[in-house]
Amino acid sequence: VLRNQRKIVGMDRVREMASKKAAVIFTKSSCFMCHSIKTLFYELGASPAIHEIDQDREIEWALRGLGCNPSVPAVFIGGKFVGSAKDVISLHVDGSLRQMLIDARAIWL
Repeated sequence: VLRNQRKIVGMDRVREMASKKAAVIFTKSSCFMCHSIKTLFYELGASPAIHEIDQDREIEWALRGLGCNPSVPAVFIGGKFVGSAKDVISLHVDGSLRQMLIDARAIWL
């Protein structure tokens, strides 16, 4: 029961953190794909909020509970979960990532 309560609290924290800025990325400092996704966002002109979760197991469990597997990078745009590195790269390749960032006002033309 306690673990489920912590998971719910963690999910609430994730949702709150994800809604504070137009683009939010949960990362770990040792994750190469996290670095790549952050770089992609910067190159597109976005300044995402970056939350390093190296020492935060509660947030990591919550991200997994939201469907993030692996747990990082977990990308939110406009407060909505977009996906992990594979999903973000696919959106970038098909051209929709940029439009999502524009629509969320994470980047300006």
